[in-house]
Amino acid sequence: MLGCKCLYWNNNLREFPPLKQPETFSLPASIPQWPSGKGFGSRRINLGELEVVEITDFEFVWRYCSPKDSKKSVSFYKPDKLPEGFHCLGYYCQSDSRLLKGFVLAARELESSVSKEPALAKPIDYTLVWCSNDLSEERNNRECGYFWLPQAPQGYKPIGFVVTTSHLRPELDEVRCVRADLTDKCESHKVMITAVSESLNVPLFIWKTRPLDRGMRGKGVSTGTFFCRTRSMIPPEEEQEADHIGSSIACLKNLDSSLHAMPNINQIHALIQHYGPTVYFHPNEAYLPSSVSWFFKNGAILHSSDSNIHEPIDETGSNLPHGGTNDKQYWIDLPHNDEHRCTFLKRGDLESAKLYVHVKPAYGGTFTDLVFWIFCPFNGPATLKLGLVNYSLARTGQHVCDWEHFTLRISNFSGELYSVYFSQHSGGEWIEAQDLEFVERSNKAVVYSSKHGHASFARSGLFLQGSDLLGIGIRNDSERSDLFVDSSSRYEIVAAEYLGDGEGGVVEPPWLGYMREWGPKIVYESRNEIERLKERLPWKLRSWVGMVLKKLPVELSGEEGPTGPKEKNNWFGDERW
Repeated sequence: MLGCKCLYWNNNLREFPPLKQPETFSLPASIPQWPSGKGFGSRRINLGELEVVEITDFEFVWRYCSPKDSKKSVSFYKPDKLPEGFHCLGYYCQSDSRLLKGFVLAARELESSVSKEPALAKPIDYTLVWCSNDLSEERNNRECGYFWLPQAPQGYKPIGFVVTTSHLRPELDEVRCVRADLTDKCESHKVMITAVSESLNVPLFIWKTRPLDRGMRGKGVSTGTFFCRTRSMIPPEEEQEADHIGSSIACLKNLDSSLHAMPNINQIHALIQHYGPTVYFHPNEAYLPSSVSWFFKNGAILHSSDSNIHEPIDETGSNLPHGGTNDKQYWIDLPHNDEHRCTFLKRGDLESAKLYVHVKPAYGGTFTDLVFWIFCPFNGPATLKLGLVNYSLARTGQHVCDWEHFTLRISNFSGELYSVYFSQHSGGEWIEAQDLEFVERSNKAVVYSSKHGHASFARSGLFLQGSDLLGIGIRNDSERSDLFVDSSSRYEIVAAEYLGDGEGGVVEPPWLGYMREWGPKIVYESRNEIERLKERLPWKLRSWVGMVLKKLPVELSGEEGPTGPKEKNNWFGDERW
């Protein structure tokens, strides 16, 4: 099948160019045998009435190549080598610019199901959503792509689409639909390509999918299938809502409250020791990380708005106010009456630094998120880049205490690392495993921490908050140096709520329950500084700078004191992406 024809002509040769066998991606090192446990790494996961298995072997079906750019193409695959008794739920799609790496879930009904209606059912028919050419063109020896949406019986939901190279409807036994109460809503994200029919000029929009209900308490399970539709299928009021799927397809739902596929404490340690990234700091970084206990015992002070008492903080944080919400009544600060001690604390202590790990379920407990938090006693000033000129913003960006993080997402089916989230100030990005830089001959990714701001990046270099095109923005410089922390050996597991409080659980350190601010409120004069600077620029540059100023982070005007890990949105929710 991999030698099939593609959807564009080579006008010079008057024939279709041959297709190459797709290369697959694998991690640099082999995955170890994980410590024994319940369901983690067992390849199959119980969702209640369904058991699912992760399929990573695929049979090529059809490829779409852009007529405008032959380098832009996507391929569609049928899941292959399904275990006996398991059924296909939908097909897989991936850009050809990537090494082949992905999954779809296959499912079987558990015999213990007590429902009167079966968990899985064949579709009653298929709806042809789109085809790459007019049906009459098949006789011209062109292989066409046909996209079919299963029509589910009443009370059931389709999970994915079927792709064929024939205008004949797929067999009803090709896929299964899932009983509606065993499914959850899903949404589309990241358009992979817009395909256009040659003769009908009808576009087909193709997205990846993910559960709508995500985060630590979300039950939605990603099935790995794709979503597609034509513009004619989109109601006018929804044309701008790229993430809307409606009732077309669904994802699965994990109804097994035990989350048996999540790793136990021994498996967590094994995962961190195998995958824990090395965090590199810029060679000119003046504000390095430390452990929380080092910061406390070396002079950090708790302030209260209700009194003039400035109380030293116990090494474990046991005398900090715990629980509740951020009522802004307390904050942590440096001992400003001792300038030497203040300067000493700002510099941090790399020798004591460690990564604080929060372990939580993702995608309904079919993945595990290892969230690595790193603490710095001080965040340094920002630098504004104006073309070839760099302008120090003096105090802007400085604040006491800085909590940054990155997240490893690991499959509970196999224990394989799928992606890493790099947090960058108020945003961030997921990077797939094949795009990571790894420590030599290992599966430990490299994380670059930006100078002064400590944002996380997958590569070294200069990253601008502003306009890369104009070369105007706040600098984020990252570079490898001798200043680093190896999180695979220097870490502390601080939370794993799903393990409970009993034996094998995690005892949270006292400071983690401090929900107030880790630094005082700061008001900057940076926007006034930049406005004054803009007036001194050539007239042509002023409008550019003014335009970029509107895109710069609001923190340039001032900010509340930073909060701790548990006050961040991603503690219970999913990462912003």
